[in-house]
Amino acid sequence: MRHEEGPLDEARNVYLRLREVFGGPKAVRTPRRKTRRIQPGDTVPFGPGRDPGAVGDVLSHLTTTMGWTAPLAQSDLVSAWRDIAGPETAEHSSPTRIEDGVLHVQCDSTAWATQLRLMRTEIVTRIARDYPQAGVQNIAFAGPGAPNWKRGPRSIPGRGPRDTYG
Repeated sequence: MRHEEGPLDEARNVYLRLREVFGGPKAVRTPRRKTRRIQPGDTVPFGPGRDPGAVGDVLSHLTTTMGWTAPLAQSDLVSAWRDIAGPETAEHSSPTRIEDGVLHVQCDSTAWATQLRLMRTEIVTRIARDYPQAGVQNIAFAGPGAPNWKRGPRSIPGRGPRDTYG
């Protein structure tokens, strides 16, 4: 006489069938971890070359690789103009731009522009010594611009006020 299969018998039959298909308890293996072969040039945690670096070294490397060395040196030069030219001279002159290795300096008067032209070699030498990455090779000094007679509501073409003299 055969018993009707109950839920326990059905679960037992499923277990036995799965055991037959997938193997017994000894057939169950834990999968081995695949070890990665280290190639030359690879870095590993806690290996050589993985120590943290100083922030200054990292920023120095970044500015060099990004090509920011010259612009940063030029901005340092402009901000240190008072130390380069002297306090009295810096009150009457200010650097405006650096183009093609020429530092352009605007002066308050033509007298100050002339005085700075006489000091040009000393200033260029100081810049070359203290800021070599700035790439400044020469300095151009400009005084205030002369009045322009070519503008205004009553201007006419011609040489301007010079043609009435003489």
